[in-house]
Amino acid sequence: MKRLITFRHAKSGWDQPATRDFDRALNEKGRRAAIVMGRHMRNAGLNFDLVIASPAVRVIETLDAMFDGFGKRLAPSWDRRLYLASAATLLEVVRETPETATTLLMAAHNPGIEELVLLLSTAAGEEEIANRDSVGEKYPTASVAELLFDVDRWADVGEGGGHLVRFVRPRDLDPALGPDRVF
Repeated sequence: MKRLITFRHAKSGWDQPATRDFDRALNEKGRRAAIVMGRHMRNAGLNFDLVIASPAVRVIETLDAMFDGFGKRLAPSWDRRLYLASAATLLEVVRETPETATTLLMAAHNPGIEELVLLLSTAAGEEEIANRDSVGEKYPTASVAELLFDVDRWADVGEGGGHLVRFVRPRDLDPALGPDRVF
């Protein structure tokens, strides 16, 4: 059994127009959301053996804040291929995961993360269908999806082979972390 936890980076700021996209930092709401999601993962018992992440500044800062909430740190493996990657590239990285890891936390960007979850998941039950519908509607910043695969090797992870057992958005835990309202 293999477990993949996908984690989209938290909300970043656009207030520094001269900054390259790769270098954008989190805004305050993003930091709070990442901490809340880290606490949620800890409380839900979502442990992971390995973290593979995009080296973009907003992902680095998301993981740093998430680890603050989670209460322990793992040294991520930074993989440049995850920066704005397609679902196909993300799947390639998943399939290359060392077999010693049972649970992988992958931190990256949309639309690749959302597309990966939809590509890998099946809709085989009421909860899974609801989770998949939520992901398909929108995979907001700092959201977490958990997929289980009945395989022994990461190389065998494939389309429709995963059970989407969890999809949690920051606003599910704290309504203040939902979309900003414009009046």
